[in-house]
Amino acid sequence: MPETTHIPVLIVGAGPVGLALAGDLGWRGVRCTLIEKTEGRVEHPKMDLIGVRTMEFCRRWGIADRVRDAPYPGDYPQDYVWLESFTGYEFGRETFPGRAFEPLPKESPQKRERVPQDMFDPIIKQWATEFPSVTLHHNTELIGFADKGTHVAATVRDVTTGETREITADYLIGTDGGASFVRETLGIGMSGHPALTYTTNVIFRCPDLPALHDKGKGYRFIFIGPEGTWLTIVAINGGDRFRMSIVGSPEKVTHSEADIHAALLRAMGKPFDYEILSVLRWVRRELVAESYGRGRVYIAGDAAHLTSPTGALGMNTGMQDAVDLGWKLDAVLKGWGGANLLATYEIERKPVAVRNIKASTDNLERMLAPRTTHKPTPVMFQPGPAGDAARKKYGEWYTELMRHEWFMNGYHLGYRYDDSPLVWPDGTPMPPFEGQAYSQMARPGARAPHAWIGEGRSTLDLYGRGFVLLRLGSDAHAGDGIVRAFAAAGIPLRVETITSPEVRKLHERALVLVRPDGHVAWRADQEPANATALADCVRGAGRLSQTQAVERAS
Repeated sequence: MPETTHIPVLIVGAGPVGLALAGDLGWRGVRCTLIEKTEGRVEHPKMDLIGVRTMEFCRRWGIADRVRDAPYPGDYPQDYVWLESFTGYEFGRETFPGRAFEPLPKESPQKRERVPQDMFDPIIKQWATEFPSVTLHHNTELIGFADKGTHVAATVRDVTTGETREITADYLIGTDGGASFVRETLGIGMSGHPALTYTTNVIFRCPDLPALHDKGKGYRFIFIGPEGTWLTIVAINGGDRFRMSIVGSPEKVTHSEADIHAALLRAMGKPFDYEILSVLRWVRRELVAESYGRGRVYIAGDAAHLTSPTGALGMNTGMQDAVDLGWKLDAVLKGWGGANLLATYEIERKPVAVRNIKASTDNLERMLAPRTTHKPTPVMFQPGPAGDAARKKYGEWYTELMRHEWFMNGYHLGYRYDDSPLVWPDGTPMPPFEGQAYSQMARPGARAPHAWIGEGRSTLDLYGRGFVLLRLGSDAHAGDGIVRAFAAAGIPLRVETITSPEVRKLHERALVLVRPDGHVAWRADQEPANATALADCVRGAGRLSQTQAVERAS
């Protein structure tokens, strides 16, 4: 057997979350190895929306332009349409421009992007593997591991040759999906609803599909029949590929090939030519792991939480996991992270996942409301003035209902770590969480606000590699005590002075300390009486509360 190799971090699973974690560590100069048991090709893209917060991470990493310039055409309309069939009645729609014409939100220097997984993964893979400290092995499967206390010993197998070898790592991270081998080996259960729907996804090719009907181009078509919502079709690449989803129900059903062809015929309303490229039968779930790791082993992404894709919170929540875990692993491996820093990963991230998967299920229930609480009436499928009026009323109701899913910046940008032991409270009352809307704030625990501070430069561009102390206003304290305390603890810190009154007003204090992940750790108008205590708090050297310690131990 080849000689055992040792690395700081072993990441298992090279989906978007594993690639992002590897890239974030490489960007920080941390050596890591990423293994993936497949060849890495994405034959059936599961996600296609890169959320605004994920795009802010891409901006930090220097790849936002690569994602923006992905092959998905910028002028392809992103309309959401509810209809009987492509050649039948339309009930309503929410219009959106092509992604190249969607304006930036005022709260961010980036906007969401329509980039399906088979376009996004190659971009983030290329970026991650550009770092010499990142090694990626495809066709390599984890078959066992043991936490030895001082390190993790893992056994991996080459799936093409069958050869096994040993790898030791300071930490092992499972980003290996919903059926996570890492999570199962740790014996971590999942709580929630294991089967919301049994759904069949079908990727099919039809180059002239928009020309076959009068509904025009759009991103997502939701089909409503007398039984209610039964099917969706989305434009996967803004060209010739589409994904049909037979939504299904909590009752287990295996849709046959005949069912698939019948569904396509019904959706179009007339025979047409198409080519089926792949079929994926899957279960829509609402689950969160009971623990995010044990000892030196952690999980992230779908290994930690499984959600309905209604709202695009699945992969994007996982990307937030990767960023949170990335800076904390970096801190611990470089010696300035405290003994409790990694324990805060679960404390901070799990509540976000719980809220996000609940919101996604709420969106699913709204989408399925025509089959549950608001079934269509027969007149809606009949010609004439009465049918027109019924369709208009129903479409207006459904359009308003579905806006909860289309506008979710409160979830994508507004997640906060209010109760984190890494956050020093400022005594201000906790504001209510906003789901659809998003109001920027600099309250400790929140994402630090975006403001333009020069031509094409955002305050968000200041954050990432270490802590940043913002001095806001020409009369702000120098922060010398904080600088000395951070230097004594070895914490990377940069001081930035911004004199703009608008930026000062947005942050509401003269001194604002921002963490490497871009969340506010502390703010005040004066330096703290004990800057050493602040430094220990934000680097995880302070004590966990008894409740937090019990949660971590369990």
